[in-house]
Amino acid sequence: MMTATAAFAADVTILTPYISSIPTNEMAQAFKAEGDKRGWNTTIIDTRNDFGQLASRIEDTVNARPDAIVLISVDHAQVGDQVAAAAAAGIPVVSLDGTAGKDVTVNVTSNNFDLGVMLSEELFKAIGGKGKIVKFYHSAHPGVHQRELGLDEVLKKYPDVRIAAAHFVKVPGPIDDGRIAMENFLRQFGDDIDAVWAAFDDPGIGAELAAESERPDAKFIIMGIDGNAQAVDMIKSCTHFKATLRQDFGKMAAIGAEQLDEVLGGGKVDSGEIYVPAVMITPQTLGVTCN
Repeated sequence: MMTATAAFAADVTILTPYISSIPTNEMAQAFKAEGDKRGWNTTIIDTRNDFGQLASRIEDTVNARPDAIVLISVDHAQVGDQVAAAAAAGIPVVSLDGTAGKDVTVNVTSNNFDLGVMLSEELFKAIGGKGKIVKFYHSAHPGVHQRELGLDEVLKKYPDVRIAAAHFVKVPGPIDDGRIAMENFLRQFGDDIDAVWAAFDDPGIGAELAAESERPDAKFIIMGIDGNAQAVDMIKSCTHFKATLRQDFGKMAAIGAEQLDEVLGGGKVDSGEIYVPAVMITPQTLGVTCN
């Protein structure tokens, strides 16, 4: 049970390479709000998908000696030396939507491998266990990469499902990048596409926009992960977008702040890694009947 609380205005620095991503920004703002409630001085630093700059900015932050560092959507192994330096300096490192490790105080995230499995099972069942899919992925993000591994595992059970095309999504700008890629895939494959597997919602949104402009009558379906508001609106409007797994980013931020509050107060975290459940959103869960 958590009992200790920080009784001072802690200086907390949030660092991420992905603030342009809707989920990442949601977590950053939610954590800052949690810090504001506790009287923390919270700063957000974004490096626009530049991991070299991220490492440099973490080094600068460690040298500035804040009371805590929060990494959002970062595989700590990519900045291992910098995270180790923070730990050596006695600076707790909280990870949200990242990875656990010996120098990370706590990682609060979804079980992304399970999300990849859930998405894949739902998508493959929806197309009758056979067909050609388009895969949108971004393996630079640790959680998104775990979802890919979940897809690989489920593909072993469905020999009649084949990846016809795959696209590494560029960040920033994942919606536009997904749209452009999907336009090309529609021109290349046409009606041979049965489904789109989007490791996160943004490229799935782009795929829907491409369908609306290129092939509005196409029968393929789209499913993704994150529960972005735009994706949910598309599901509710009975577009090609049929499902998303909504991660509770606000809860991740809240739990991360609670765990940090405990550490700053002299206590310990509940666990080195804490999973927050996700919820499947479909037209049915939104109370909509689509033809």
